[in-house]
Formats: sequence, C-alpha cells, structure tokens
Amino acid sequence: MRLAFAAALSLVLLSPAAAQQSDVTPEDRYVHDRMMVLDTHLDVPLRFRDGWDFGDHHYFAEDNSQVDLPRMALGGLDGGFFVIYTPQGEVTPAGYRQARDAALLRASEIHRMLSAYRDDVALVTTANEAEQAWREGKRIAFLSIENSWPLGDDLSLLETFHKLGVRMAGPVHSRTNQLADSTTGEARWRGLSPLGRRWVAEMNRLGMLIDVSHSSDAAFDQMVELSRAPVIASHSGPKAIFDHPRNLDDERLRRLARSGGVLFLNSLFLTPGVSSEGHDDMEQRQRRWAQMSDEERRQMLRDRAALEAAQPFSNADFETYMRALLHVIRVMGADHVGLGADWDGGGGVRGLEDVSLLPRITARLRREGISEADIAKIMSGNLMRVMRQVQAAAAAPSAG
Repeated sequence: MRLAFAAALSLVLLSPAAAQQSDVTPEDRYVHDRMMVLDTHLDVPLRFRDGWDFGDHHYFAEDNSQVDLPRMALGGLDGGFFVIYTPQGEVTPAGYRQARDAALLRASEIHRMLSAYRDDVALVTTANEAEQAWREGKRIAFLSIENSWPLGDDLSLLETFHKLGVRMAGPVHSRTNQLADSTTGEARWRGLSPLGRRWVAEMNRLGMLIDVSHSSDAAFDQMVELSRAPVIASHSGPKAIFDHPRNLDDERLRRLARSGGVLFLNSLFLTPGVSSEGHDDMEQRQRRWAQMSDEERRQMLRDRAALEAAQPFSNADFETYMRALLHVIRVMGADHVGLGADWDGGGGVRGLEDVSLLPRITARLRREGISEADIAKIMSGNLMRVMRQVQAAAAAPSAG
C-alpha cells in the first residue's frame, strides 16, 4: 500500500540510499508524495521468470536490480508501464512464432506477479483507473510492448495483447524489423514499412499509445504525421546532451511537443558508454545472483567494484540526468516531458541508481524554480493527459 508521508520519510532516512538524498528536504518529500509519480518504461518483468520476488527489498549493489515494491514506496514511485520486451530476432515465419510465444509468456509472468500482489498493485488500462487506484493507495501497473516483432504480419494479434491489458507499443527495438527501421538498424524501409503504416492505424483504432523510442528519425516523422492521436517517446533523450542515434534532436523534440506528444526522459545515452568483455562477463555473472553462494556473491561484488574503479561503465551521474531533463523542459515545455528512465533495462546513473532516489528529481526541479503544478505534470499529469487523448481519438466516429 502507498505509504503515508511520515512513514515514507522514516523509511527513507533509515535507507542506505538516505545519504545520497541529503539534498531532499522534508518539504521536498512532502511535495513529492502528494503527486502521482509514474515511469513509462519499467523492465523489471525481465526478472520475474527467475524466482526473483517483486515484494522483497533488493539492493542495486547486490543484484543490480532497480525496482521492487519496497523501493517504490521509498522513492514514492506509484507505478508505470511494465514492459513486455522481446529482443529482435529473425524476421521470418519461424522467428515470428518464437517471438509471439515469448511475448505471451512474458505477459503471463506479469499477470502472475500482479495476481500475487493484487492487494498492493492494480492492473489498469485507462487514466481514470490509474487515478482511482492511486486514491485507493495501490501501486499502478500499465502494460506495454517494446518491439512489435512478435506480431509478425498478423496485426490482429494487437487486439489479443489489448485484451491482456496492453495499452502501449513501439514498432521496433535495436534492429530493423517488418514494421519499421530502427535507430540502430539498417534503413530498409526509409521509416515505416507498409505493414508499419497499417500498424499505426490499428494502434489508433484500439486506443493504444504509440511509442516512438528506438524508431529511426524517418519512422518518428511518419508516426507523428500519420497518427490521429499524440505519440510518445517512452524512454528517449536529447541529442543536444549526447549525440547518440537513440536520442532526438531539438527540432524533433519541438515537433513532438507541437503534436501534443510527450518525451519521457531516459537515463541511458547521456554520455559515451563503455562496452568491454569485462562488463559483459559481469552482467552474465550478475544474472546468476539468485543461484550464488554467499562467498560467490561477495567475490562478485569485489570484482565489480574493482572493474568500475578501473573502467567505469558510464560517466553519467545525477547532474548529467538533470541537465538532460532541464534541457527538454526548456525546448518542449513542461507540458510535454515525463520520466521513462529504463529501470532494470540498463538505466540509472550515479546518484540515481534505483527508484528509491526519485525524490531527488522533485527536489532539484523545485530548486530550479519549476512550479509544483508543472512538476506534477512531469511526474504523471502529462501521461494521463495523452492517454485520455489517445482513448478519445479511438472512440471518435472517424475511428470506425
């Protein structure tokens, strides 16, 4: 259940993360806890298959995890979009079948978690349902699809996922597929494929949020143009802070804002990253955390600390993240910005390692002179607004 302010504050002060939140005053925390706080890209379902318990308090320093129910309470995170992610594979009938089955399995794993914690977390499909769950003191779980490759060439599967509760999807991930070109893939379609254009129309018909993150610039432009409702970028960043293919240039940020859309700020691709065999090996070791003995865990923590000291994976820190957030607010306006940090999908920066530290964002925005009303829009209001617009467009007579 959502903790009252006093209880939440006492937990924060007792938390190992409390030392990193010395910049959060009691008034900052009070303001933060009065708001509904949502993130549009939570990759924690990747962990549900391995016996990892969403209800336990885990620690980033131990298993690299970033989201669980206790830390959501500590950070005042009320919920967001739990992601059905499918890494891109072969664009063939056999590949489609494998991807479809994997996506349906992931959806069932999310539903199983929600069933286990039904008193604490509510599956919601509309803005009204989210706000009602929040008033009742429950966490909020929307469902989304990252990479629509599992649909194959059968767009009727979108309706299947819609019946399972999915209300957001992006066409593509890190490689070009049958629907669209990826920012990091080949330019096969010069944006959307013919099937991808029909995908946009079906998403509009069903009242599902179109997510442009991972899509090429050309595909972005075409989705903004074709969609009858605003689109969003669920976990993207500004190219002005770091020139990476996954980030959007200022003109596209303005175009997204003019169309009524929202950019939910990622915490990845803010500085150059480091890819090395050592980091890859460490990631593989950490996936075995649940099966390790105590000594194996201690050794892994020592090894990771040594690796980070010698070769930090990223130079990004909380100040880097705030520079990016303040930049997109200046370019787009507070009505078109939100949070989508890619938790448990590679996101997080130093000083914002997991969701327990989210009050730091509210505190910093207040010190930058941003009004409480605008902060509330960034924390969830903009998401609620665009969801209502998407669902209203689907209900309009022209949708038929």
